[in-house]
Amino acid sequence: MSCVLPCFNEKENLDVLLPLLRARLATLAPQWEIVLVDDGSTDGTAEQWPLWLQEPGVRVVQLARNFGKEAALTAGLEAAAGDVVVLMDADLQHPLGLLDVFVRHWRSGADMVYAVRADREDEGRFKQLGTRLFYGMLNGGRRFKVPPGAGDFRLMDRSVVAALRQFPERSRFLKGLYAWVGFEAVAVPYLPDVRAHGQSHYGKLRLIGLALDGLTAFTVWPLRALIAVGFLLAMVAFAYGAYLSVDYLLYGHDVSGWTTIVVSLMLIAGIQLVSLGVVGEYVGRIYEEVKRRPLYVVKRQMGRGLPEHG
Repeated sequence: MSCVLPCFNEKENLDVLLPLLRARLATLAPQWEIVLVDDGSTDGTAEQWPLWLQEPGVRVVQLARNFGKEAALTAGLEAAAGDVVVLMDADLQHPLGLLDVFVRHWRSGADMVYAVRADREDEGRFKQLGTRLFYGMLNGGRRFKVPPGAGDFRLMDRSVVAALRQFPERSRFLKGLYAWVGFEAVAVPYLPDVRAHGQSHYGKLRLIGLALDGLTAFTVWPLRALIAVGFLLAMVAFAYGAYLSVDYLLYGHDVSGWTTIVVSLMLIAGIQLVSLGVVGEYVGRIYEEVKRRPLYVVKRQMGRGLPEHG
């Protein structure tokens, strides 16, 4: 079993988590490893490596800078060598007791077991509303569904990991990729624990950016929505033009008001700018993909884990 922990400035949490995780993994698998992916930490995490690496089965993959959680998870999946791979956060919010449940479902035939939040009462109204809106747009009319409330805390069989490693795309939304690959998946409800130290690195702007990544990576409905808006405006303009023509034939020509003209021009100009922005978002992502830059750069790897999987 491999356990991948992406971490960014989580030194205090890792001091508590690693001994507990080692003890738990020892009860679940005869051979195991912990893969720490250091995503450019600046809190002195590197000073703790000699202590953490004294224990067998702990590996460190240090990235050259902060590339983001999606890239760090991908680096961990590339490095993990176990027949079973567990992804979890390093902030102590993912209960270790769920690992037993994950393994039990896997042994019963599941290829992937993932944790789903039982409720979101502890989150603010903004995040709750945004989450419902995002998943409603993402899952509308698609042949696969991304489970709302499911995160990165999950167990995956080697076959699932092998499938995920085939994706070359740089703009990654892993929650969508987990659902896209399919396989036999089981959801396990849970309530996250309170974060022990530090604060979440995902503010409102980063969450909005992640939502844009997901929508543009898995849907083209924003482009189709622009077509619908353009068609609707054309119909409104045609109807208004017909009305003015009939009004002229029946009652003669009146001087038109400037308010109608200015408001109409501002509305059309605003819609055009929004349309260009949406199209530009997709074009920008195409530009990022065709450059074929690596998703992340590894500065160094330390420690010994499981032998590389053949």
